[in-house]
Amino acid sequence: MNIVVEFFVVTFKVLWAFVLAAARWLVRPKEKSVAGQVCLITGAGSGLGRLFALEFARRRALLVLWDINTQSNEETAGMVRHIYRDLEAADAAALQAGTGEEEILPPCNLQVFTYTCDVGKRENVYLTAERVRKEVGEVSVLVNNAGVVSGHHLLECPDELIERTMMVNCHAHFWTTKAFLPTMLEINHGHIVTVASSLGLFSTAGVEDYCASKFGVVGFHESLSHELKAAEKDGIKTTLVCPYLVDTGMFRGCRIRKEIEPFLPPLKPDYCVKQAMKAILTDQPMICTPRLMYIVTFMKSILPFEAVVCMYRFLGADKCMYPFIAQRKQATNNNEAKNGI
Repeated sequence: MNIVVEFFVVTFKVLWAFVLAAARWLVRPKEKSVAGQVCLITGAGSGLGRLFALEFARRRALLVLWDINTQSNEETAGMVRHIYRDLEAADAAALQAGTGEEEILPPCNLQVFTYTCDVGKRENVYLTAERVRKEVGEVSVLVNNAGVVSGHHLLECPDELIERTMMVNCHAHFWTTKAFLPTMLEINHGHIVTVASSLGLFSTAGVEDYCASKFGVVGFHESLSHELKAAEKDGIKTTLVCPYLVDTGMFRGCRIRKEIEPFLPPLKPDYCVKQAMKAILTDQPMICTPRLMYIVTFMKSILPFEAVVCMYRFLGADKCMYPFIAQRKQATNNNEAKNGI
């Protein structure tokens, strides 16, 4: 094709993409079904991972839960089984009344499997993935959610904690994706969800390792998405989730300027996950919560660095992590004193 003609075609496609994006805001696309599909969630033992598990359970997905903490993972599984029992009871009542839906999954399809896995260890990921394939089947939806934070200033942070943060928050996405993507490519079907953070789009002081890990995983996700497009594997969807500070306790103590905080409070975990689920089930490529994060990311990209610093200082975002780090340090000192160290 002549390059001039191709340029105008590309321009039209870009403008049309804007039109389609605007239309999604006005008319919500229909949510797809994940009923009966195998959904694997890392870090399912608590926080957002647990809430993702409950949401997928309500949509009748067959769940595979990974967490390093066996007890908390089993607790999540118990909650999932309770949801399954309610669904089975509702199905039975609907069938008895003769008003059941056309597609009702039999009770045996509503199952949850738990695996204790340290996603920061490559060998552990690959071995556990092989067990999942043998015992459950191939994964259709992969939710990479597991995450950690060290809570130390750079020069006070042990190297081991920095490595741990990078392994769990970033490298683990490579291992899990390499484990389950091949089958998705074979059948051209699947969905990979990357739970990152707004701190993967813009940063703040005091959490260099965490920001680096989240920036890394955002880059990984975007490159993977482009690779799937280049391979014309349109049946494999990807969704990048970048929430603002979520009130899960992970960053307890983090504070922005008190006059601004009422307008930008920490997100409720339930709200965050429900918004992410809407994006996943409508094949939305990326979601920032709240939507203000889109504007912040755009401004960070076009403003001079000193202008960004001024904005951070006005909002109190420049040192928002310092109270959190101080609390972590105090808790560490208390534990050491308690243990007689």
